[in-house]
Amino acid sequence: MPTRVQEEQRSTGARPEGPQSEQAAAAAVQHMFDLISPRYDLLNHVLSMNVDRLWWWRTARYFRQTLRKPAARVLDLCCGTGDMGRALRKQAGTAEIIGADFSRGMLARGRQKFAGYNIFTIEGDALHLPFADRSFDLVVSAFGFRNLANYDAGLHEIHRVLRIQGEIGILDFNEPGGILGTLYGFYFRNVLPRIGTLISGVRGPYSYLPASVSRFPSPSEMLGRMRAIGFCDPSWTPYTFGIAGLYRGRR
Repeated sequence: MPTRVQEEQRSTGARPEGPQSEQAAAAAVQHMFDLISPRYDLLNHVLSMNVDRLWWWRTARYFRQTLRKPAARVLDLCCGTGDMGRALRKQAGTAEIIGADFSRGMLARGRQKFAGYNIFTIEGDALHLPFADRSFDLVVSAFGFRNLANYDAGLHEIHRVLRIQGEIGILDFNEPGGILGTLYGFYFRNVLPRIGTLISGVRGPYSYLPASVSRFPSPSEMLGRMRAIGFCDPSWTPYTFGIAGLYRGRR
């Protein structure tokens, strides 16, 4: 179990190798995702053995009731190349869905995949969202929240733009315990970076990925942060033996 000091050190926000300040870290992450955007989807499917598709579908189903509310507004935060947004649309009725990301490269790919899905996109920073208070019934972030330079600031922004009783959903990786955790850690730190580099031709992002998962708050720490910021009844549902999971809560 990590100590409290370790928890505090790792849960401030994402820090790619080199940058120490929040601003520098955010810029490095932005550049990194612009760089890998052309092969991002292929790499995700290969490295997860296509189980990522199941995670998106399952997450969208959790929020089906909210997605089908009359006049519902939904934000796909850190929407990337659009897979989560498309999964949300398939569960939604006439809900307005907006995809936001600060990586132009990723957003360009997402716009292509959103064609025919009635999803509007906007370039925007998750730490400084260009939306008014209480704008959305649901904010979902799939594998993007972990890359924010300040996790608490990201939670505050989500809380700000949610309507009363609005829902939050954060789907992201986790480090499981036990033997599975050991095997998972070996794969993530030794195998995944090599495969990612081989396919993408870029080393940095796939060395960053396992480090970003290790730095991300544990489920108990993340739930505590959600409570402190004001989310009601926060919960975590593990996916695939705990290698990923969904955080949920209400404003």
